[in-house]
Amino acid sequence: MTPTVSELEFTQQLSANPKSAQDRDAILAAPGFGDYFTDHTAVVDFSVDADGQGNWKNARIEPYGPITLDPAAAVLHYGQEIFEGLKAYRHADGTIWTFRPEANAARLNRSAARLALPQLPEQVFLDAIRGLVTADQDWVPTRDGDSLYLRPFMIATEAFLGVRPAREVSFRVIASPAGNYFGGELKPVSIWISRNYARAGRGGTGAAKCGGNYAASLAAQLEAEANDCKQVLFLDSFNDNAVEELGGMNVFFVFKDGRLVTPALTGTILEGVTRSSVMQLARDRGLDVQEREITLDEWRDGIASGEISEVFACGTAAVITPIGLLKDESESIGAADAKAGEVTMSIREQLLGIQTGTVEDTHGWLTRLA
Repeated sequence: MTPTVSELEFTQQLSANPKSAQDRDAILAAPGFGDYFTDHTAVVDFSVDADGQGNWKNARIEPYGPITLDPAAAVLHYGQEIFEGLKAYRHADGTIWTFRPEANAARLNRSAARLALPQLPEQVFLDAIRGLVTADQDWVPTRDGDSLYLRPFMIATEAFLGVRPAREVSFRVIASPAGNYFGGELKPVSIWISRNYARAGRGGTGAAKCGGNYAASLAAQLEAEANDCKQVLFLDSFNDNAVEELGGMNVFFVFKDGRLVTPALTGTILEGVTRSSVMQLARDRGLDVQEREITLDEWRDGIASGEISEVFACGTAAVITPIGLLKDESESIGAADAKAGEVTMSIREQLLGIQTGTVEDTHGWLTRLA
């Protein structure tokens, strides 16, 4: 049984040793990405009772710190875990807002279904992030472009070594002040074509946001970094090298005739919240948005002929990042010194403007947190 929202009121135990204002300000002056964490965490426990009924309980805001796990906890042996990523932005009037959290809550539950984890009520998801941001609102940056990155996650905590879904689970949210994901000035990035690795397979967990997918991408990411590339591109080598996604972002192609093309969701690609937002904003401005197969050959030929005028990647962490060069050991497509495209930057500015409150939110995507 999933409890009603009224049964899950968050209690609050504030940290006795929060960061000093001086230490916090020093961190916020150069936050990086995922390097520092706020003073608190949101936690909700789940367990299955003797009657086989599942219950979410013990909703709380507590001091940030290590998690105590039994060495036999299922997450450590079978990788039964999922996570999300979204951001909180401070607007000019000092209020704090987040962007489309309901979409993240829905995706968390789709991931949970694939990993045989319990469904979390949307309101509990929203209450958890609101409670954490309220407790740690002094951590939300004020510098232009910075944000507080929120990382909700769910892990199987039951101690057992049998292969079955865990009966004890923990849902948590942590927060980290964030600057530019790639660091420094925004400019087109170089991408490495992975020829030796696949991010996910048919019938696998590619459509879920789970750690195993990212672990599978790391060897390819190291290969990319060794070749002076910021990210890696995964292809479907069994389907004419169809473009899938980067290690952590979706891909878009701007055609000179007004089309905006992104790979169709086939079950091996993560459905990004930023991806769907970009598609809506593009339709609003009259672009012909297409979700379809696009191959490496079409990418190569389109850049050579000029039919493809811009390529960009998108995701919560990096928002929208232009792609300049795609390469592997034998070829290069595009140019490392390419300029960021007009459509790319226009959509990026509109999306960031909505998130930060400087552009009207005509779709009702913003939710106030504090």
